[in-house]
Amino acid sequence: MMEKEEKKVTGAYEKAAEEGIDPRCIPQTLNSLPPVGDEIVTPHYSKEENDVWGYLYNRQTGLLEGRVCDEYIKGVELMGFSGKEIPSLKKLSSVLYEATGWRVGRVPGLIQAQNFFNLLRDRIFPSTDYVRERHEIDYTPAPDCFHDIFGHMPLLTNPNFANFYQKFGEAALVAKGEQQIFLERFHWFTVEFGLITNSAGRRIYGAGIVSSFKEVDHALGSEVQVIDFDPYKITSQEYEVWHLQPILFSIDSFEQLEEGFNYWAKKEGILN
Repeated sequence: MMEKEEKKVTGAYEKAAEEGIDPRCIPQTLNSLPPVGDEIVTPHYSKEENDVWGYLYNRQTGLLEGRVCDEYIKGVELMGFSGKEIPSLKKLSSVLYEATGWRVGRVPGLIQAQNFFNLLRDRIFPSTDYVRERHEIDYTPAPDCFHDIFGHMPLLTNPNFANFYQKFGEAALVAKGEQQIFLERFHWFTVEFGLITNSAGRRIYGAGIVSSFKEVDHALGSEVQVIDFDPYKITSQEYEVWHLQPILFSIDSFEQLEEGFNYWAKKEGILN
């Protein structure tokens, strides 16, 4: 009996690349482990680069007041961010390791999925160390260090989120075919564009919202349809990278995110 041919699936970023989108959005392949923790050499940032960071930091922190979740705020305080200069990845790695056992690895930009998932499995967060130019202050097509540091790292100080993200990496290394697209969607609607609703009300936690001027207002506005967290609904929901998101999902807690993902991934046979 002939084996059924596996259906070719294409991710959102791959589709964008095929449509001639900015080459910075085409993932690079790492042939070896990137510099991690104390191995990272901090660049000498120019005044202009630090000024861009400071502008973005001050604008976003003002915009996020009363809109971002407490876990994120606690993470920012622990990381010691300021608007004065771009933080050192080496120092941030030390803070994360003490908090949840995660470290930071310095990467050149977007990296191939296999590289990315291998790092997550090993509790290494891949981060760029360059900041966008001023003419891209409101939007950059590919992640820069403001997105990676300000958007992602604070929540990695939260034990439940940190554990979830490691398990995500483990599951992604096992996933095949359509399961890979399911995981891409799960990542998009939680890590990048997740909301949380609890006694404090509805708040933001996804890095794609936290680090975006336009998305902060939009995500909590009346134009967005918010759906309660459900891994099966999330993995069935398509999205487009280049538009404000019309549909978002909200968790009740980071415990729910961790436990819900683990349950779904085990049912899918991609997590032990």
